Parts: sequence; C-alpha cells; structure tokens
Amino acid sequence: MRCEILLAAAALTVSGPAAAHSGTGLPGGLGPGFMHPFSGLDHLLAMVAVGLWGAVLGNPLLLALPILLPAMMVVGAIAGMVGLPLPPVELGIACSVLVLGGCVAGGIKAPAWLALALVAVFALFHGYAQGRELPSAADPAGYSAGFVLATGLLHLAGVTIGHLNRRPGGMRVTRGLGGAIALLGAAFLTRAALS
Repeated sequence: MRCEILLAAAALTVSGPAAAHSGTGLPGGLGPGFMHPFSGLDHLLAMVAVGLWGAVLGNPLLLALPILLPAMMVVGAIAGMVGLPLPPVELGIACSVLVLGGCVAGGIKAPAWLALALVAVFALFHGYAQGRELPSAADPAGYSAGFVLATGLLHLAGVTIGHLNRRPGGMRVTRGLGGAIALLGAAFLTRAALS
C-alpha cells in the first residue's frame, strides 16, 4: 500500500491539473491528436484502467470494453460539438479514473451489462470534453484519428499489463496499479469539485 501512495504522490507532483480540457481550441492534425491523450493524466489513466479492468474481467469484455469506449466517445464528442448539456464534465472524468481504478484494485468482476454501462457513461464524458474543443481544430478529422489511435494504444497497454494476472503475484501488481489510479482519481475529483 505504501508503494501506491508514493506513486500517487509522485504523479501528483509532476502532473498538471486534471483538466486537460480547457476549451481553448486545438492545433489540429494527426500528430497533435495522437499526443493529446498523453498530455492529460486523467485521460491516460482512465484509458489504461479500461484495459486493465478488461483483463480482470476476461473475454468477451476484454475486447468489448476497448471497442465500446471509443464508440461512445464519438457520441460524447458529437454531443459536445452541438452543445448538448451534460453534468460537469471534469467531475465525470475524475470519477471515471476513481471508479475504474477502484474496479481494478478490487478485482471487481462486474456483470457484463454493468461493466459496459459504466464504461459507456465515462466515455461520454471523455468524448464530450474533446467535442467541445474539436470544432476549432485546424484538421478535425486528422486530430480525431490521432486521438483514437492513441486511445487504442493506451487500452492495449492496460490489457498487456493486465496479462500479469496470469503470473504468480501478478494480480497484486495490477491491483496495486488500480489502487494508485483510484487514489489519483480521488485527487482529481477533489480538485475538480473545488474549482
């Protein structure tokens, strides 16, 4: 447990605000779109946590969750582009990090419908944040393609790390990572609630 607390503290000291979604516009293009998921620790951790949780849940959710998330992010992005109202987005994103990390940490074997519903709702928040910024991008299609590619790679990283569950002591490692992600999610949620 001390390791997770140290990891969380270290990440908080080097990370910027959880709100990587300032709404100030995007440079556009494939490269900036690809880099964006790596610029916000909140998004990065949520995407890795989806892959980790998929590894905990096993088939068919191992594949279904990483497919569902970008599809629902598109729905959220469209909602953001047209300005549909949504509850506070940064709170939703912070909750996604906290809950998904907690599911990994606890080794939660949720029923398929619940796991899919959770990921779908959280994906709406992540997509909405992008959709609010996307219309001002110089090349929205290229930006979106880069963003989806990077998101898929983050899922793959989570799934790959989740394969440690098959090794002796591997479950402790993945649950520890889930605990660290959940702690950071709690910090993001506190920061979002106070701003």
